[in-house]
Amino acid sequence: MPALIHLNGPTGVGKSTIAARYAAEHPKTLNLDADEIVRLVGGWQDDFFGTVTLVRPLAIAMAATHLASGHDVVMPQLVARRSERDRFAETAHAAGADYREFVLLAPADVAVQRFQQRDHHIDGAVEALGGAGMIHRIRDQFTHYLTRESVVIETGDADADQTYRELIAALSR
Repeated sequence: MPALIHLNGPTGVGKSTIAARYAAEHPKTLNLDADEIVRLVGGWQDDFFGTVTLVRPLAIAMAATHLASGHDVVMPQLVARRSERDRFAETAHAAGADYREFVLLAPADVAVQRFQQRDHHIDGAVEALGGAGMIHRIRDQFTHYLTRESVVIETGDADADQTYRELIAALSR
């Protein structure tokens, strides 16, 4: 059965890196990085969150189509509202697929350091929205988002290889 593998968490925890590796090692898996779709919309730099709101239904439609074809979708996407997560789960189930959410978390200071060391096209938008301060706020919000069912993978002390191994192990459970 195909699965929508949602890698959730704040900026700088490794979502995009792990998603890219998963897709590379699992043929026909769609790496549905909504941030890549966002940059295809004119003016996204001036209204990042507004553009994300426009793009999310497109990403959901893409996920539904790909899942219905019988193949996995890995989606690195920050979602801090359970209603949004529920939309992803409903989409997966309607396509005859499983929905698996994994929350990647690192201490806020580690996430900020990783953010400052990387080169990603959304970094300017993140900086304009508060940069390090925003990353700290989002990390704090996740304490309210998590439930007993949340599968958390701590990435603070882990490199990408270790985080990937932990994801694969969690998927097999």
